[in-house]
Amino acid sequence: MKTLLVTGGAGFIGGNFVHFLADETDVQIVNLDKLTYAGNLDTLTPLRGNGRHVFVQGDIGDRSLVRRLLEDYRVDALVNFAAESHVDRSIDGPAAFVETNVVGTFNLLDCAREYWDGLGTSGRGAFRFLHVSTDEVYGTLGPTGRFVESTPYAPNSPYSASKAASDHLVRAWHHTYGLPVLTTNCSNNYGPYQFPEKLIPLVTMKVMQGDRLPIYGDGSNIRDWLYVGDHCNAIWRVLEAGRPGEVYNVGGNSERTNLEVVDTLCALLDELLPDSPYRPHGQLKTFVADRPGHDRRYAIDSHKLQSELGWSPRESFESGMRRTLIWYLENQTWCRRVMDGSYRGERLGAVNERT
Repeated sequence: MKTLLVTGGAGFIGGNFVHFLADETDVQIVNLDKLTYAGNLDTLTPLRGNGRHVFVQGDIGDRSLVRRLLEDYRVDALVNFAAESHVDRSIDGPAAFVETNVVGTFNLLDCAREYWDGLGTSGRGAFRFLHVSTDEVYGTLGPTGRFVESTPYAPNSPYSASKAASDHLVRAWHHTYGLPVLTTNCSNNYGPYQFPEKLIPLVTMKVMQGDRLPIYGDGSNIRDWLYVGDHCNAIWRVLEAGRPGEVYNVGGNSERTNLEVVDTLCALLDELLPDSPYRPHGQLKTFVADRPGHDRRYAIDSHKLQSELGWSPRESFESGMRRTLIWYLENQTWCRRVMDGSYRGERLGAVNERT
């Protein structure tokens, strides 16, 4: 049985990936998460009693802990989701993003290289280090074109700059030391277990409370939306068959403006919440000042992943969105417990708004 060390496995994408591994594979899962504001043990509740899942609370910057986990569990692959990931938070406090995304990734790479160096020939050949990154490292697009794996990096926020730095470290550890790495750059994810500072869960929570729905600028910023279950399938496929040293872009083929996303959410919630006193929910929309450095458009070209590894998204934007909203409506306890923390849906990253 293979053993995977998954970092950040109590967060949104990492938690979904851990569930995917438990449901769709027979691997042993060692789940390392620091449990910051975005890490949530409630996300892992369905895995209690699962003998193939071991949760460890800890920091990827703790070298002795990472080394011990690699050695004690004889790890066959490391999948790195651990990251500070919200652009607005990176504007308010960039230091945490550098510490986790840059220094933390360096620590993982260095520990993995040391462990990999000590493996036998077959173990060295089979080991993989998969780094999960973002399309935001490529910067912003005009009205046409899509990001491909060879698109030059041009990050525009402290978050994307920290992820770009971590991507470069991963590349360097392969070309300098031979560590068998893989990198995936994904578009905007949505789905179950997402922390409600992100657009889709934030709007959903606010609709149910009858709060105003904030839309940055004129709402015309465009993102490619990827259902998190499709992303998990892609990561697993890259881990199984990706070529070491390669980068694979993962997209959902679902470009939408932020305004279109909110309108879709409101229409679906009108249908799913027929007794809501706030219907039609579109009346809750409000436009707020845009955030600094807000990239205009992202779009991912996943041709390489599809042609080389046979992956394609299963969910359309509409089907994935419906599944997501139904999950939130059926898991109000999870939502309430998340919202009991320090984040209350307030505006983050508004450095241009001074009193």
